[in-house]
Amino acid sequence: MRKVRSRTGAEMPVLGQGTWEMGEDPRRRREEIEALRLGLDLGMSLIDTAEMYADGGAERIVGEAVRGRRHEVFLVSKVLPENASLEGTIRAAERSLKRLRTDSLDLYLLHWESSHPLEETLAGFERLIADGKIRHYGVSNIDLQGLQRAETLPGGGRIACDQVYYNLSRRGIERKLLPWCAKRGIIVMAYSPLDQGKLCCAAELWKVARRHGVTPACVAIAWTLRRSNVISIPKASSLQHVRENASAPDLRLTEQDLADLHAAFPPPSRDIPLETL
Repeated sequence: MRKVRSRTGAEMPVLGQGTWEMGEDPRRRREEIEALRLGLDLGMSLIDTAEMYADGGAERIVGEAVRGRRHEVFLVSKVLPENASLEGTIRAAERSLKRLRTDSLDLYLLHWESSHPLEETLAGFERLIADGKIRHYGVSNIDLQGLQRAETLPGGGRIACDQVYYNLSRRGIERKLLPWCAKRGIIVMAYSPLDQGKLCCAAELWKVARRHGVTPACVAIAWTLRRSNVISIPKASSLQHVRENASAPDLRLTEQDLADLHAAFPPPSRDIPLETL
């Protein structure tokens, strides 16, 4: 699996696994764990989760999935904004570590902008690094203006990643945020690359998929990976979907493919606020 490197030295595989909505139904626990483990087998060694997901339930699923394999995994979690004071960030990380059954996170993110001063959150991240509880930190759902402000703060220059809503239907970040991050070595982590499954029904995606003998999901994910500073974290809780997703980094979209997709899903012609889920 190809990897990308952030300005802080964090090396992440271009394709990872999301866990939003995992851990909510006990009847699906075994299936979700098996899906994550298969993803690891297929090289999708980045797993993204959050304390918010299923009120910690997703972290528990991940903890079980990586048991005995923690050394293979680039593990990501997120702190809720209401917990993102200096001390609150540290306590939230410690709770996440306990649920994940690990001593450290590879990347810890602020889930979205907080009423707590960002200076406090960054200070909490720095203390967690000093204590060996996280290796890198970043943000999620933060637009360009927020990142620019963060750059002026102590610790802001060590933000490794911004996790945002990005797919063929949500291309607003291409105007300013994506190039700004690329210039500074900040990784953009695309969540919901299939737009919650809606893109899999799009006729143009089917057309491109048939050319290559792959699924529309594979095409949609591969499209997000065409940029050197973007990685993608689709969620898949079935083994079939995991296998389909895993083939995306190997798909090389042609100029014709990209032109057809661009025509069907044009980027916005003006600046728009960062879209979120």
